[in-house]
Amino acid sequence: MTVNEPDSATEQPPQVTLFTDGACSGNPGPGGWGCILRHPASGSEKELSGGATDTTNNRMELQAVISGLKALTRRSRVEVVTDSRYVADGSSKWMPGWKANGWRRREGKSWKPVKNEELWRELDEQLRRHLVTFTVVRGHTGHPENERCDELAVAAARQQAEARPGDSEE
Repeated sequence: MTVNEPDSATEQPPQVTLFTDGACSGNPGPGGWGCILRHPASGSEKELSGGATDTTNNRMELQAVISGLKALTRRSRVEVVTDSRYVADGSSKWMPGWKANGWRRREGKSWKPVKNEELWRELDEQLRRHLVTFTVVRGHTGHPENERCDELAVAAARQQAEARPGDSEE
């Protein structure tokens, strides 16, 4: 799924692959995200992760993509590899309608604010900065980079859970 198209009049930006995943212990609950940025031409790779004490899995899936795209220092062609249909479809199918409707979505006969609007707006800003395509993979099926991103996200969620005052392991 392509979000935007390259401008053929300008030099082609570098190609980067961004693998992402989010995790949440409870929904809502302590959560984490992880991503791997890979520059195939140089073979360089960078892992990033973070989390929040009270969040949802969808928010962490979004944050993984946002953080990966923000880490890029210049405009790039980015293939985002995610197991989140929510992020991929939201970015390529739903976001244009949300924007046209003032960041509102139709629910039955009424209009409701888009859930996680501030993150979708932040992602929209990053999608305008880069040339992004989305590839959806099945989670927890042995995809090496998806599994590594899951490990990063789960570790970050665990750190958030340990940081919560008064919480104990269940």
